[in-house]
Amino acid sequence: MESFDVERYKAETEIIRQTVAQVKKDFAMFGMDVEFTGDTQMAYEEMFVQLTAYVAHMLEIDPHRLSSLLYQVDLGENKIMESSTLHPEWSLPEVITELIIHRELKKVLIRNYYKNNPDKL
Repeated sequence: MESFDVERYKAETEIIRQTVAQVKKDFAMFGMDVEFTGDTQMAYEEMFVQLTAYVAHMLEIDPHRLSSLLYQVDLGENKIMESSTLHPEWSLPEVITELIIHRELKKVLIRNYYKNNPDKL
């Protein structure tokens, strides 16, 4: 698959909706409910606030559950440490949340790419 820049997709309504659905699905597997008002312009902020609270709670109370969630999302410890170094102004829960949202967006884009280009499989 050719390389793509995820930034250009962040404002597309359908991609936002699919990303929110992916986040909701993955978090629901671990008993966490993510709410979305449907306002795609506020989707990132809505998710960021909720996911940061969940991540902070899991870091403090249930790190094993967080590890399982990160495995489900396909987010490795090395990526978290790398991003923490690049963004020392962010808390660890904020770094993890940002990476989760970014990874979920990438999942959506990759799924859509192969759905629209079945010959690339």
